[in-house]
Amino acid sequence: MSTPPSPPSGPGHSWPPPSPQPAWGPPPGYGQQPGYGQQRPGLNGFALASLLVGLLCFPPLGVVFGVVALVQIAKKRERGKALAIVGLAVSVAMTGALVFTAERVASAVGDGFGTLGGLPDADTDVEGELTDMDELRAGDCFNVPGGDLMDERPLTYKVDCAQVHHGEVTASKSLGAADAPGSAAGEDERASEDACWKAQDEYAMDTWALPEYAEMFYYAPSRQSWRQGDRLLLCVIGTTEEEWRGSLRQDAAALKPEQVAFLRAANAVEFVISRPPEEEVEDALGTYQAWAAQVHAALGDEAKVLQSDKARPGLEKAVPAQLKAIEEARAAWQRAAQARTPAEFDKQWGRAMAALSLDTEQALRGAYGLTTEVPQWLEDSQGGGQDPETGPGRGPSSEAV
Repeated sequence: MSTPPSPPSGPGHSWPPPSPQPAWGPPPGYGQQPGYGQQRPGLNGFALASLLVGLLCFPPLGVVFGVVALVQIAKKRERGKALAIVGLAVSVAMTGALVFTAERVASAVGDGFGTLGGLPDADTDVEGELTDMDELRAGDCFNVPGGDLMDERPLTYKVDCAQVHHGEVTASKSLGAADAPGSAAGEDERASEDACWKAQDEYAMDTWALPEYAEMFYYAPSRQSWRQGDRLLLCVIGTTEEEWRGSLRQDAAALKPEQVAFLRAANAVEFVISRPPEEEVEDALGTYQAWAAQVHAALGDEAKVLQSDKARPGLEKAVPAQLKAIEEARAAWQRAAQARTPAEFDKQWGRAMAALSLDTEQALRGAYGLTTEVPQWLEDSQGGGQDPETGPGRGPSSEAV
């Protein structure tokens, strides 16, 4: 039997020897590069997804992925921070571009509906059948919501003309390439207005028979709607100020041949006189001289019609009186066409207008069997008739372009 050896002598020694005391220090592997058998931090998947989704798919989702990636990378010590930042930036930029494009497309679609006949929700309070404006034809009557014919392209509800209505179509025309708007400032608007005045004169030939509150409206293509295929010029007599029933149509089919011939000649004179140049006489004397020559010619055409009718029963007195007035007026218009100064033109213009008497024309129309009540707008124009805006012989006109 053996015995353990005796401990060595001296202080501080015991048996068995104590274990070494632990010391504080860095954990194993701290400060060392990963070597064989050690794993690198993983690449965050949301970082890569942010870039790919932002570029190729749905940018707003890429913004979400980029934010999530940055949060996870900070918590998990993953790789991909630079990739996440790039993905987030790209996604934000692409989202802005997407929003801008969507707004432009929505605006274009809205304009297309407004100009090409797209119809928003119908107003059930309006009498009539909802009808696209492109489908209206001369002789059709219609209503609009609120009676607002000044809307650019109002909803139109076709209704029988025997019922109360807001408007009556006098012409529906398809314009050609030569009528494209924007050829020169203001020219396209005036051409459309002139075309609709002439259409109204053929549709309701006895202009004195129209209600005082009747207005001429027209709807013509704008530059934008023209590019989208709009070619419609719609001419309308509006009667929105009071309730109106019945058709205002009084064309050549409803009149006698001698009435038609006289009214066409008289309306041509009325039209030319009512459309003086828009500039001041001092700034466009030559243009005013050309206009005076046109009035002189139109009065000559009316005189020819009256000469052929002066032997008709009932016209023996009224026609010679009107021929005398026309002769005096034509002489003044001829002098105006040859005027050398604006002051001389104004003087002859006034004489020409004074030569045409309302009383004489009233008697002539009565002899032809037409309306003899002088319309208010014509009485108002007798004070000189030199208003470049409307001129004599025309009531107010309106336009919606």
